[in-house]
Amino acid sequence: MSSPRRKHDPEKLHLRIKESFDVLRVPLPEDALDAALSQAEKQRWSHLDFLVAVIGPLADRKRERTVERRIREARFPEVKMLDSFDWEFNAKAIDRTQIEALATCEFIRRGENLVFVGQSGVGKSHIIQAIGRQACFLNYRVRYITSADLINDLTASLADKTLAQRLRYYARFELLIIDEFGFDKIERAESPEASNLLYKVIDSRRQNQSTVMITNIDFDVWASYLGDPPLAMALLDRLVENAAVLKINGKSYRAYMANRSRTQTPQS
Repeated sequence: MSSPRRKHDPEKLHLRIKESFDVLRVPLPEDALDAALSQAEKQRWSHLDFLVAVIGPLADRKRERTVERRIREARFPEVKMLDSFDWEFNAKAIDRTQIEALATCEFIRRGENLVFVGQSGVGKSHIIQAIGRQACFLNYRVRYITSADLINDLTASLADKTLAQRLRYYARFELLIIDEFGFDKIERAESPEASNLLYKVIDSRRQNQSTVMITNIDFDVWASYLGDPPLAMALLDRLVENAAVLKINGKSYRAYMANRSRTQTPQS
């Protein structure tokens, strides 16, 4: 003989549910539970439908806040999306299918590196910032920084003896994007330790983390550029190990837009 079904006071159950959400530190809007209960009664929801109605919006808001935090942490200088990229301008130089495959961020899951090589203005930074933003949506920790800013930060850490701490900081991101390597002579001008510092960053990230390097100089001139051939080659070896290398030999979209702007300016 089955035991009689226990009857609970609805008001006490209502209060207990809200208290349980408080204990779990899940912010439940004041009217959310009542609204879900009302709908469940009217539409004869199943228990699972009711749970989804209560918990789903809370989970969605938490995911949104997490993505917003990831994007702030990444410090992208601009909002760049692949949807706004002009694929036609350099259609012969940029493989859209390949870029969209990279935007799935499977290479991050596999801990692989990326190296973009190409002259300034072809869209490398736009593409990688868009991929980095997508990685944030997929809940990866991302950090974007220019090569010059990275060297400046690490050089400062040498002065105050916090280099180990800064290396741990850069090593914790699942995707580290180093942009504008070779943009000018800033790396060597700012620090004679540039090669060594860059090497330390790349070497500290070899365990299941992805590093992206965006550069406008070919591999064969890295040694002369950094001024320390052996260390530059060691840096390159660490970076391209298990990496995809994309070389973009296209036209400068930035130069095209600048010229277009000048030609469309009304003459006084």
